[in-house]
Amino acid sequence: MRILMGLTAATAAMALAGCGGPAPTEAPPSPSTQATSSSEAPSTTPKASGGATARCHTAQLSVDLGQPSELSPGQNMVPLAYTNTSDKPCQLHGVPGLDLQGPDDPNGPVYSLPRKDLGKTITLAPGARATARIVVLSYEEGSVGSSGSKKWTPTKLVTIPPGETTPLTAPWPATVSVLRQDAATHPGSWVESFTAR
Repeated sequence: MRILMGLTAATAAMALAGCGGPAPTEAPPSPSTQATSSSEAPSTTPKASGGATARCHTAQLSVDLGQPSELSPGQNMVPLAYTNTSDKPCQLHGVPGLDLQGPDDPNGPVYSLPRKDLGKTITLAPGARATARIVVLSYEEGSVGSSGSKKWTPTKLVTIPPGETTPLTAPWPATVSVLRQDAATHPGSWVESFTAR
């Protein structure tokens, strides 16, 4: 009898809660969900609007070489300068491709320099310049390079802007010889990524 009365009372309480209480509603979104949805809109809008500065294309650039200087005995630095000749800003990220071309040599007439990426991105305003260092190991009396190469002086430089396929050219300074190290694992010549100038 007591068990039956207890069940009846419990059943009645459930019925009253279902009829007399407020209608159930969906649970409100959690604060983390609200934060995510509200923060996504502003972060994606600028990307969709295309406001990012585009990469510099070869057609927007000119190239010239600065005055060579000695870094250490037998090692010289030649500044490689890119100028934005267009009327729009553009970005340089990464290391330019760089070939030195000159007279015939046991290694051939082209010396492709390895690249050192310093992880910099440079935004060039119209008319602005950015410079990459070209470091070259120069010939000294008695030194011998790859395949017996000795004193080799390039006649021109051929460079390709990062991400591009069309090259730019500039005459190489006749006073700077290069000791060819085509087969070396860590050669004494290389080109670095750009810095602002």
